[in-house]
Parts: sequence; structure tokens; C-alpha cells
Amino acid sequence: MTTFRISEAATLLGVSADTVRRWVDAGRLAAERDEHGHRQVNGADLAAFARAQVEEIESGSRSSARNRFRGIVTEVIRDAVMAQVEIAAGPFRVVSLMSRQAADELGLEAGVVAVAVIKSTNVVVEIPGHERVTSSSQSA
Repeated sequence: MTTFRISEAATLLGVSADTVRRWVDAGRLAAERDEHGHRQVNGADLAAFARAQVEEIESGSRSSARNRFRGIVTEVIRDAVMAQVEIAAGPFRVVSLMSRQAADELGLEAGVVAVAVIKSTNVVVEIPGHERVTSSSQSA
């Protein structure tokens, strides 16, 4: 069974370790102590909690896109026609290219809170720390 330390859970949830501790203390997130007395969260419990958090944020949204990253605009680079908008959403950096007119109409500038909504047919899933799996048709 996969377990996560409080700091690891915090990183995965995009919050501080203190926030996770408060959630545990309030009974919102289950945690147990390991043999050293450190709190750890069961991976399945953390996944269920994360899913509930996302559903709570998304209630009231009406969109087919499920990948929503709320963050702060950190940079907007405009030229005559296009704009490049960078958003810091927790530990993630999201960059969007859009028309300058759209960026101007949205009032996008550094410091503005924005939501990056991503709908894609191509998603790459990686496992940190593991070698890339290659095709079995490679020759030695």
C-alpha cells in the first residue's frame, strides 16, 4: 500500500504541509502514525480526498473540459497579433498562446487570478523516477 508523508501529500495537493496537518487534525483527511511517530496518509485516502476537492471546486462549472488549473498570471508577452500568457497554478506552469485581442479583453496581466482550462486528446503520463518504457521491438 502506498503511503505519503504530510509534506508529500501537501506537494501533491498543491498546499502547504501546515494545511494538510490542519485537515488531518480536523478529521477531513485520515492519517496514521508510522513507527517513528510521523503522520502518513494512505494513497487511496489521499486520492479520494483530492477527487472530492476537485469536485467541490468544479461544482457550478458547466464545461466538458475536466482539466482546470486555477492560478495566478505571472507573465504576459504581447506582440501585434498574439499573446503568450504564463500561469503558475500550484507547482505547475501553464503557458497559453492566444490572440492579443483575447488577452486584452480578459484583462490578463501579471497578478490576475485566472483558470487554465485544458481539453486535449493527447496526454502523456509519466511515473517520476522510473526509466522510460520502450517498445519491445527494439533490437539489441
